[in-house]
Amino acid sequence: MSDIFLFTGLISDNHTWLVLSQMLIVTVIILALAKAATSSMQLVPSGAQNVMEAFLEGIIKVASDVVGEDVARKYLPLAATIALFVFVSNMIGVIPGFEAPTSNINITLPLALMVFFYYNFEGIRENGFVKYFKHFLGPNLFLSPLMFPIEIISHISRIISLSFRLFGNVKGDDLFLMVILSLAPWVLPVLPFFILVFFGALQAFIFMILTYVYLAGAVQISEEH
Repeated sequence: MSDIFLFTGLISDNHTWLVLSQMLIVTVIILALAKAATSSMQLVPSGAQNVMEAFLEGIIKVASDVVGEDVARKYLPLAATIALFVFVSNMIGVIPGFEAPTSNINITLPLALMVFFYYNFEGIRENGFVKYFKHFLGPNLFLSPLMFPIEIISHISRIISLSFRLFGNVKGDDLFLMVILSLAPWVLPVLPFFILVFFGALQAFIFMILTYVYLAGAVQISEEH
């Protein structure tokens, strides 16, 4: 962050402060949206309530096609919170003078770890410890000594995949914006901004839908498997 101008850097250029300050900005924005959407709820929604309800209904509709409506609704609070956090984080990174917290591995890695531990916890809670880890052995006990370490590595790799995919893509977007602004500092590069907004929303969607997929895979263990 030290190579990029940040408004909060006028207070201090300490790296920890810069990261926490961007996180604080995102948190304030999300809390303000939640407050605006729930302060005067109506049967026929309008304004912020309408936007947030459409946002939640959209998540349920998309996730229902992937993991089923029961799982989509059960884990909506987690998935929607992650989607909103990642989206808002990505969007403030598009604004010059701010940087997306999701462009820092210290933010994306805890997000990935949270998803990893939670879906494993839910898998154990729903199926029991023995049944949950039994499906790591595969359908054939003869191959279980091979399948078990492969499954463990596969699950651990999800941490790397979730964290580095989000971090790498958003960091690349920030660097791309910095180059554009350095080449045309007095001209608003409208097209690149639209591209960055699109990819920021896409990254939030990917992280959210993968959270659903991992949760569904953990809690919906068939007897055949």
